[in-house]
Amino acid sequence: MKWPGKQAVDVSQRKVNIQDAGLVALGLYHADSSPDSPATIIPMPRPLHALIHTDALRHNLSRLRQASADARVWAVVKANAYGHGLAHVFEGLRGADGFAMLDLNEAQTLRDLGWRGPLLLLEGVFEQRDLELCSRLDLWHVVHHEAQIDMLSKHKTQVPQRVFLKMNSGMNRLGFTPQAFRSAWARLNALPQVDEISLMTHFARADDAHGVDAQLQVFERHSSDLPGERSLANSAAVLRHGTREAVSADWVRTGIALYGSSPDHGLHDVAHWGLQAAMSLRSQLVGVQQLKAGDSVGYGGTFTAPHDMAVGIVACGYADGYPRHAPTGTPVLVNGLRTRTLGRVSMDMLCVDLSELPSVVMGDEVTMWGNASTGQVLCIDEVAAAAGTVGYELMCALAARVTVMAV
Repeated sequence: MKWPGKQAVDVSQRKVNIQDAGLVALGLYHADSSPDSPATIIPMPRPLHALIHTDALRHNLSRLRQASADARVWAVVKANAYGHGLAHVFEGLRGADGFAMLDLNEAQTLRDLGWRGPLLLLEGVFEQRDLELCSRLDLWHVVHHEAQIDMLSKHKTQVPQRVFLKMNSGMNRLGFTPQAFRSAWARLNALPQVDEISLMTHFARADDAHGVDAQLQVFERHSSDLPGERSLANSAAVLRHGTREAVSADWVRTGIALYGSSPDHGLHDVAHWGLQAAMSLRSQLVGVQQLKAGDSVGYGGTFTAPHDMAVGIVACGYADGYPRHAPTGTPVLVNGLRTRTLGRVSMDMLCVDLSELPSVVMGDEVTMWGNASTGQVLCIDEVAAAAGTVGYELMCALAARVTVMAV
């Protein structure tokens, strides 16, 4: 297991050479009185860490490409690559045709990592000066509102920009109404600041039985005679409908499935779609308690032992991103063996049932989700479902204090 190469990170106006920029938020820093001296990193002593599996990312990208007919693939890396870390996923996803994100910092990071291919801002620009960075970094950007066309019309540039004009075909978040779409296209087409205009929309219910047909019909009815490449499909649309050329079109925007979560969990799991977990959250037992029948555990005593039993204490809590609302019974692996959580999740700890695991001891491995070192897998979607949420949220909620390593 190796850390990425050293890089300089500014901590309180001081350049610090570290092995992974993520450690800035993970350790404690000490320096002598000299303002030019390097700071010393003292990582958190807890055994909790997240592993990002490069081979799994490559596999998932390949699987989604296979499902996308002949479309090119955007790897969506918004929200710091769904909590995995841009720098950690870059090697595994660099086989994509482009990267799509929300903010300019993420675009800058990808250019700094050496990516020279297409980058797409999924919500476009938010203010006039953003267009300057779009020009400097050669960014493509979504246009979903008249105000963004106004900004483009005022932008001084020698090189026209590639834009993706978005239609609201039924999601009712961003985009021009079908009735206003053509006039928006005409405005963009008349601007010298605009080069190629691609057309896009976003499916609201590609993950359920309603599918994509209604929105696809709206999109095609109001755009069929307009030139330009098309981008419609998200992960769910790719996996469920991607063999249809009208759905995959020219570009697909794959997000959650790249990271090993099923976009329609409850109907199909990751094994059905042939996806692999890209993140494993592991820790260790830091304590074992022997409860008598009638003893309770944790805040509020919400779990009471029905019989004498062993309870393990795990170094992971809601301050690390584990869901506080996860109830008793949420699945977890101890040494690769399946068991359950007990009682309330604390800030730094959670409790697990060791009744059927008599041989475990302090220091044994606990896997909250992903791959245990023994090879067993606990899907993040299953943990999320037990906690009443989705895998997206667990990934994105991973706290900055958790050590993250690409392997």
